[in-house]
Amino acid sequence: MASNVNDVVERDNNTHFQVKETNAFGTHEAKEPYHDPHKVDEFNHEKISSASRTPTNEPAVLEVDSEKGMKDYREKEIDGTPASFSEGEGEREQPSMVRKVWKIVKPFIFPLFWVLMTGWWIAGLNLHRHDIGGPTESWLIPFLLWLAITIRLVTLYVSTKYVTKPIAWVWMKAIYNPSKMIPQKMRLPLGAAGTVAVFLVGTFVSEETADNTRANRAVSLFGLAVFIFVFYVTSNNRKAIQWQTVIVGMLAQYILALFVLRTQAGYDIFNFIAFLATSLLSFAGEGTAFLLSADLLEFHYFLLGVIPPIIFFVAFVQLLYYWGWLQWAIGKFATVFFYGMKVSGAEAVVAAASPFVGQGESAMLIRPYIPHLTSAELHQIMTSGFATIAGSVLGAYIGMGISPLALISSCVMSIPASLAISKLRYPETEETLTAGKVVVPKDNDEKPSNGLHAFANGSWLGLRVGGMIVAALLCILSLLGLVNGLLGWWGRYLNINGPPLSVELILGYIFYPVAFLLGVPRNGDIFRVSKLIGLKVVANEFVAFAALSNPETEFVKLSERSRLIATYAVCGFGNISSVGIQIGVLSSLAPGQAGRVAKVAVSALISGVIATLSSASIAGMLIVNSEAYTKVSV
Repeated sequence: MASNVNDVVERDNNTHFQVKETNAFGTHEAKEPYHDPHKVDEFNHEKISSASRTPTNEPAVLEVDSEKGMKDYREKEIDGTPASFSEGEGEREQPSMVRKVWKIVKPFIFPLFWVLMTGWWIAGLNLHRHDIGGPTESWLIPFLLWLAITIRLVTLYVSTKYVTKPIAWVWMKAIYNPSKMIPQKMRLPLGAAGTVAVFLVGTFVSEETADNTRANRAVSLFGLAVFIFVFYVTSNNRKAIQWQTVIVGMLAQYILALFVLRTQAGYDIFNFIAFLATSLLSFAGEGTAFLLSADLLEFHYFLLGVIPPIIFFVAFVQLLYYWGWLQWAIGKFATVFFYGMKVSGAEAVVAAASPFVGQGESAMLIRPYIPHLTSAELHQIMTSGFATIAGSVLGAYIGMGISPLALISSCVMSIPASLAISKLRYPETEETLTAGKVVVPKDNDEKPSNGLHAFANGSWLGLRVGGMIVAALLCILSLLGLVNGLLGWWGRYLNINGPPLSVELILGYIFYPVAFLLGVPRNGDIFRVSKLIGLKVVANEFVAFAALSNPETEFVKLSERSRLIATYAVCGFGNISSVGIQIGVLSSLAPGQAGRVAKVAVSALISGVIATLSSASIAGMLIVNSEAYTKVSV
């Protein structure tokens, strides 16, 4: 189920500003145009808007120097009227007293904040120095938090070229140049062989556990190979497949899984992120208790325990968006996918944004480019939306009793998988508009006047998202009940009584081979997991997670390994209702693309579902302690 769906259609987020970011890792083949990594990409207005806008309506363009993040904005004059002048006015707006004071104290805010964080970090090390030899969470998490804040604050004052240039030099000398010495015909086979070797060693080198034998791992690995082979055979154009994207995507997914599922540091980091997410969303209970009663929260009603965190999180995301933090984070993630996997800038932005803002809002981030996207790009954008869930519904699943650690790690793993699977199924055969640059448009339409205004707008948006989820669940569950009643009545005349004929029973048989290929233990759990996968695809992930967490259903009998695989397999928006949502959103943003969107929609749905299932398959290969990744408390 998508979040922010109706709002995406209603809010006409015309992105009046284009933000360009480049990166020092931008090394291109000779056939590709060279882009200076320390210069701002120029925006080709003639190419992006051939006849849709007139010069008088052309929006201003903001150019962002990637060396200074979101700091240096330089306005360009489009129609001869300076953008700094308000429309119809002939003189500049005088800054207020508050802005003058803020301009004076602003240079001291960040250094003071860094001093406070450094003092907190040093004091923590001193007070917990006896815990240093214990769990890495006692020292690693505070250090990484302090390091991240320090790096971000330093980049506000010091150009990142002093860091990126040495890294780029090492990359060129140690990896890129030596790889050029390998004959062109041998690079792909060697890369594929190296990837297979990593999969084999990482999967089988560790010791067996009770629920994770090497036989089960072999089935999971075989299942992943089957998925890749089937997509290669059914590819839209096998000769055009960009194998670097496929290999790097699958390898990145596997390495991320190794880090999270096999290392203590990875477990602690993602467990800490899950703890932060759970703690943040739990504060919605304070507001619910004030409006109703704290005693009602103990009953764990879906309407009270799930919907309020969604409303709160959506409002919080809007606040982060107003401050520019969300755009900055998305831009950095997009840069990694852009240069590592050789995808277009628009595809990288949407893939990086999907776990943060969901399948509807992620498409809104590249709104000016949607009318000019190729069929392969449309396929990729839809696949990214189907492969993951959004942060706005994370609280709902946690409230149902689903492990936040498994949810977050699944989303991260599915990002490179969605890029790899989509480019395997529908490779690029056309020239893309955003090839060679990462483009992160900035939404400046009806910008809130301040942070409080943005938070208030977000609360209203969250209310609509929560209402949409409640209405959709009500209708879908009612429809399933109706269909099950009709099937049960029809099946009684054929003596199908134990269990009665139902949608879940039919889907269980259809998806049985899929559950087997994921490596689900062959102890009766395969049929149960296949039912959950079928419910997720036909209904939505809410229905599947609700069934998985319901102690009164048969799914309570699942083993820890089966429950973990099922959690990863269901963690995505890949369902039939989401197809209609994405077609509606993209068609409303670019009516001329409606036919192409509808043409690739079903293929994108299948690709997104398989990308999510590939994460479940890899989890089945690597997990050694299933209980730690299926518990809710972190």
